[in-house]
Amino acid sequence: MTANANANANANPPVPLDDQLCYAIYSVGMAIQRVYKPLLDQLGLTYPQYLVLNVLWREDKLTVGGIAEKLALESSTLTPLLKRLEAGGLLRRTRNPDNERQVVVALTDEGRALKGKAGCLGDALLLASGQSPAHLGAMNRDMRALRDALYTHLGDWTAPG
Repeated sequence: MTANANANANANPPVPLDDQLCYAIYSVGMAIQRVYKPLLDQLGLTYPQYLVLNVLWREDKLTVGGIAEKLALESSTLTPLLKRLEAGGLLRRTRNPDNERQVVVALTDEGRALKGKAGCLGDALLLASGQSPAHLGAMNRDMRALRDALYTHLGDWTAPG
C-alpha cells in the first residue's frame, strides 16, 4: 500500500457496527426471526416459506415472478422454496395456459388454513418487543419509506410490495 493510499484509508475508517443503520435493521430482522421461530416450527414452516405464504394469503394465484417481485427475490431463489411448500401440500404450481413460460402458484386448502394459525406471529412480536401496535406501525412505515427511497435511488430496481 502506498503512503498516499494508507493515509486515505486512515482518514475514513469504517463506522462501528452499532452506529450503522444497516446493521441495526439487519440485527432487528434476525431478532424478529428468532421470536417467530418457535411459532413457525409449530406450523412446520421456515421464515422464508412464511413470507411466500403471506404473499399468497393476500393475493392467491400469482406467477413465480410476481411473488419474487413482492419479496425482492430472484425467481431462481424462490423455486426451491416453492417446491418444498408444494411437497408439503400447501400450494400448487401449474403452467399458465395463456403463457407456458409462466408458472402460477396457488394455495391449497391446507395452505389457506394456515393463515388463521399464523396470526400469533404478530402477537408474539408485540409481546416480545414491549412496543405498542401504533409504535411498531410507525416504525414499519418509516422502514418502508426508507426502502422505497433506496429502490428509487437504484433506478432499475422496483420496490417490493
